[in-house]
Amino acid sequence: MTDSITFTNPILEQRADPWVYRHTDGYYYFSASVPAFDRIEIRRAETLEELRDAEPVTAWTKRDTGPMSANIWAPEIHFIDGKWYIHYAAAHTSETNEGLFDHRMYVLENDSANPLEGEWVEKGQIHTRWESFALDATTFEHKGIRYLVWAQKDPDIVGNSNLYIAEMENPWTLRGEQVMISTPEYDWEIIGFKVNEGAAVMHRNGRLFIGYSASATDYNYCMGLLTADENADLLDPASWVKSPEPVFQTCEANGQYGPGHNSFTVSPDGKTDILIYHARNYKDIEGDPLYDPNRHARAQVIHWREDGTPDFGVPVPDGSAVAEAK
Repeated sequence: MTDSITFTNPILEQRADPWVYRHTDGYYYFSASVPAFDRIEIRRAETLEELRDAEPVTAWTKRDTGPMSANIWAPEIHFIDGKWYIHYAAAHTSETNEGLFDHRMYVLENDSANPLEGEWVEKGQIHTRWESFALDATTFEHKGIRYLVWAQKDPDIVGNSNLYIAEMENPWTLRGEQVMISTPEYDWEIIGFKVNEGAAVMHRNGRLFIGYSASATDYNYCMGLLTADENADLLDPASWVKSPEPVFQTCEANGQYGPGHNSFTVSPDGKTDILIYHARNYKDIEGDPLYDPNRHARAQVIHWREDGTPDFGVPVPDGSAVAEAK
């Protein structure tokens, strides 16, 4: 008998790009974009349901001018080799150039046992092949090698961002060449903008799965999935197979629009996988959807098919308590 999981959506309002990490200390750690895009907050709780009322702590605040002074997006908190790290994206202006912001990826480090305490130290920019629009860095370890997956604009490819992977020398430095593993190609990936972004990695059933998001940030935003065998060369683009259809998308019947920018976590007993994502509960948006603050953080149990692949289902309605035991 496993523990039941109970939470009510949304688990946290006005928190887009939600990242949840369950640590060995029994706490869920939460980070996300705040509506003002001006700081990085983290909070923790023993259950997903309790995150809503957990006291947020400001880990870092944007600079007044220059790099890291605008649009602080999608912070992810990770525990690596005994220290805490936050990977995030920041720009030097809110202006766009040919429809693109000027984000780059940066890293903070904290050596306290509890990341809500201690000092967050800037480790600097993650430098990639190009000085171009780059964001949504996520990191994972597999077979003793640490990797980074992120979204970036290739100056020679039309569109906003593709997904790349590279090995890491340390949590803020790449090693070797970066490899493109996905580019927007299907109709559902290019609505409004040609976008692949917001990657998150899960290792299950002999495979590595990368959930990512595609299209504009309105009701067309949706999740795609890349899959690789756990024994494959992860730096070989041919190792990654893209699902031809979105795996999680708007459900008008349940009042859920534009679900995406997901992360993965587990139940307290570690036996049930949980999808964390943001979505709105209305379709029509006034102005630029990026500045509509009502992308709320939500959670949903992941089911598994007999062939070992994840079934994300459809976004559940708001307000209903979810209690499922595996």
